[in-house]
Amino acid sequence: MRPLFPFALLLSLAAVGTAQAQVPQRDVGMPDEPAFAEHRLTLQLSDAGETKQAIVLSVAANVLKSYGPDKVAIDVVTFGPGIDLLHDGNPNAAKIRSLVAQGVRFDACMNTIETIERETGKPYALAPEARRVGSGVVQIITLAEHGYTTVRP
Repeated sequence: MRPLFPFALLLSLAAVGTAQAQVPQRDVGMPDEPAFAEHRLTLQLSDAGETKQAIVLSVAANVLKSYGPDKVAIDVVTFGPGIDLLHDGNPNAAKIRSLVAQGVRFDACMNTIETIERETGKPYALAPEARRVGSGVVQIITLAEHGYTTVRP
């Protein structure tokens, strides 16, 4: 009589493989977000100024406080003059780090950065917390296609 162990092992491995295959896969273009996010928010920052930066950071903090970091996905997209929020050495660096620690993402438009570098002839010092995206506007469109609501405070 043949032992049943190898056959049982094969059946259990097949069952595990089938169970894993049934787990829905995320879209390649879908941004990383908390597993149980019920709310999705894009904050657009395309204006210059410390006041605008403070408002965007305050809105992100207030939304996190209202919903909790596990229930909301927040993506701050900076481009044009708003890119200064993500300049390395920005006075808001501690607030940005705190928000990143709670899951907020900060996107920097590389089109804007390349324009600044071309016009100034100098590299743009980007904060380490910044995620580089090709185009800020395209990032906003992509996020909207994945259920994010865009707010421009």
